[in-house]
Amino acid sequence: MSNQTTVTEFLLLGFSDIQELQILHFVVFLLLYLISLLGNLLIITAIALDHHLHIPMYFFLMNLSILDLGSISVTIPKSMANSLMNTRSISYSGCVTQIFLVVVFVSAGFAILTVMVYDRYVAICQPLHYEIVMNRRACVQMAASAWISGILYSALHTRNTFAMSFCGENMVDQFFCEIPQILKFACSDSYRFEVGFLIFSMCLASSCFVSVIVSYVQIFKAVLRIPSKQGRHKAFSTCLPHLFVVLLFLCTSAFAYLKPTSSSTSVLNLIVAVLYSVLPPMMNPIIYSMRNKEIKDALSKWIGWRLFTKNKMSIFLL
Repeated sequence: MSNQTTVTEFLLLGFSDIQELQILHFVVFLLLYLISLLGNLLIITAIALDHHLHIPMYFFLMNLSILDLGSISVTIPKSMANSLMNTRSISYSGCVTQIFLVVVFVSAGFAILTVMVYDRYVAICQPLHYEIVMNRRACVQMAASAWISGILYSALHTRNTFAMSFCGENMVDQFFCEIPQILKFACSDSYRFEVGFLIFSMCLASSCFVSVIVSYVQIFKAVLRIPSKQGRHKAFSTCLPHLFVVLLFLCTSAFAYLKPTSSSTSVLNLIVAVLYSVLPPMMNPIIYSMRNKEIKDALSKWIGWRLFTKNKMSIFLL
């Protein structure tokens, strides 16, 4: 059996040892981060400032944007900083914090996505009861439950992971701290409980996914019964982007956590990690805003008002 040692830091996987490629990695990640940051901030601003968007669907979308901002801000800046400073290290406490926050934002984000499915189900399949079921208090309680459950789940998950003894190795085959990679360092059989917890988590996510699919089957049946073509188009335009987001999130994250860590290459690890940690926060604003007239109108009015105010101030100063 390997000797147990005290791990004080972990070494993250670098994209390259060549300085020019490290700079390229920094620039690419910076662009992806800025796109995600700008897109999600615009959605949050539009929903917060336009009272026409103060309805359950956009309330949950604003929560999703906040969670997306948090999840991408936990991993990307550290990776960019390591590329600039030509280092790969992350402290033990930094790794614990990174895992805790990533799991909080990801699990709470999935809970919000599930709640959004329920919101669309009630709106389309039970429209007469919508205002009663999805009242302000119920929406706040569902959003708060998503956040609280994410925090509690992450606390338990992180505690189980770092309560184990590590056997000397500290090379994380990923550009951020990821639980499946940390489990490789566990001594003897001390990791089995956490592996069981991961399997339970995937079963729970799968049951949520099944409920999402069942809900969408009912939604699509109801949409197809709508007599007007315009009504069907509007219903599909609000449901299909959300379904795509759920599938993108689940497929990439499931592949990342279920693939054999020992047999996968570093390049494959990096690609999968970018797909499930960077792509969804960047794509969500694009998916939800490109075909959403209400958000585009709100952004146009807000940008137009800002330009008008700026021009008016300039004239006043002159």
